[in-house]
Amino acid sequence: MTPNQLLLLGVSGPELTREETALYRKLQPGGFILFTRNLVNARQTRQLTDELRGLCETPPFIAIDNEGGRVWRSAPFTPTPPSAEQLRRKGDSQLIAQAGWVTGRLLDLLGINFNLAPVLDIDHYPEASNSLRGRSWGESDQEVINNAGVFNRWQRRQRILGCAKHFPAGGRAMSDPHHHLPLVEMSIDELQVNDLIPYTALMPELDAIMVSHLHFPLIDKGGLPASLSRNIIQGLLRDRLGFEQHLVLTDDLDMGAIQQGYGTPEAACLAIEAGADLVLLCHEFMNAHQVLASLQELPDLCLYDSDTRIGTARGRLRAPPEFSEKKLTTINEDLAKLRRETLGEESDPDVGKPPQSPVEDY
Repeated sequence: MTPNQLLLLGVSGPELTREETALYRKLQPGGFILFTRNLVNARQTRQLTDELRGLCETPPFIAIDNEGGRVWRSAPFTPTPPSAEQLRRKGDSQLIAQAGWVTGRLLDLLGINFNLAPVLDIDHYPEASNSLRGRSWGESDQEVINNAGVFNRWQRRQRILGCAKHFPAGGRAMSDPHHHLPLVEMSIDELQVNDLIPYTALMPELDAIMVSHLHFPLIDKGGLPASLSRNIIQGLLRDRLGFEQHLVLTDDLDMGAIQQGYGTPEAACLAIEAGADLVLLCHEFMNAHQVLASLQELPDLCLYDSDTRIGTARGRLRAPPEFSEKKLTTINEDLAKLRRETLGEESDPDVGKPPQSPVEDY
């Protein structure tokens, strides 16, 4: 395996620059991640994903965060579906299934094959205005299992890979993990009481898991955040919980929490050595050649399992359908109907509120 396949890179805008085209063609990364900055309308988005596929010798993962609610990258041209919290409060599993179903159909039409959802964090602080507000599928492990499981099942039926996050317990963070490393002083045994249960229960249905940048000093005494910790990725997630066959990816390595302590090249190597398969470079991706140079120093044995897992996941990808404005209209009508049936209104109560996390502004 060549280490370039470990890279999941961002794109600067709605069209590829000459420099980006040259970089991607040369590096042949494992995939890409899109944000609102990349999406103007549906046809333009599909053209962008087609171009990205055309640059790659092997089918790339093309990822996005389309959770619903505050985190819905395609908001410029589609109705925003209810958030996870709004859907769970409605208490209708059929509406959750519709959310997963229509999300999957939309992403498939746009040429996107990997949704970084569902969130499996338990909402331990429902009254807090933190980065998790509105994004959790439940305030208990069973509630998360029931609701997130339905959403994930239905988006996967539309040929979209799902990714659970933010392992091992993003719901324990009271502050925003994007700029520094909040401490979660809990042991593995304490996390197994409820925070890890959604991951173990849904594991057979997950394509991937994203590891957070939170710091768990009782698990990793060396001071590494979860995303770079072998104790957490290999020791806990893979060896102890048995998540051996599917993808593990880091949260964005360009986040301040990582940049302040490590720098991207070192962090990428630590993540892969810890047992991750894909590293996200969402913003400073034009420096990806520096990260690749560091990854090329890793021993081949370190990459063997990732090669197998990436190949298996890539085998589940299929070419997107022909783009159709008629299909897009139907999807948008279904999204609007889902809003009405869940909220009884077209407007979003979160619109106009200040963002709680930089992830909303990407």
